[in-house]
Amino acid sequence: MKKLDPQKLSVEFREGVTATTPTLPRRYTLTHSDITAELFLTIGRNYAYDAINPMRDEVLGEWINTGEGCYYQAYVFVDGSGTFNQAAAALRNTIFRRELPLALQAIRYGDQKFFDSHPALNHAPLFVHFISVSPQFNRNELWGTFSDYEI
Repeated sequence: MKKLDPQKLSVEFREGVTATTPTLPRRYTLTHSDITAELFLTIGRNYAYDAINPMRDEVLGEWINTGEGCYYQAYVFVDGSGTFNQAAAALRNTIFRRELPLALQAIRYGDQKFFDSHPALNHAPLFVHFISVSPQFNRNELWGTFSDYEI
């Protein structure tokens, strides 16, 4: 697994969200620059749709309360933004799976004060929904907990 370089991560808290509150709603938008390899994490009450590019290679996520506890749900768009192409979806699926541990490290590191204030969430289940029109790629998988992605 690649290790996060914290100097390549920029974090922005949007209106209504601080480094420690609120728990709900708390949504994450992680984007990156292919040129500089920088990561950009936006934490807000809503997703940062203004930061998303047409390639749809961002990682979105949010905390969800079941009434019995919280879990984290992440979303990645395997099909991209165009019409479905089996070969392209297979390649994007491979890339997401390879890069996702780094993305989860970035989210965990970028919101570390939140995890320090809510330590139980460090051990809450972390699911990733690979969104696709193809049943082969459309999956919701358990990827451990954020404690697995601490640096």
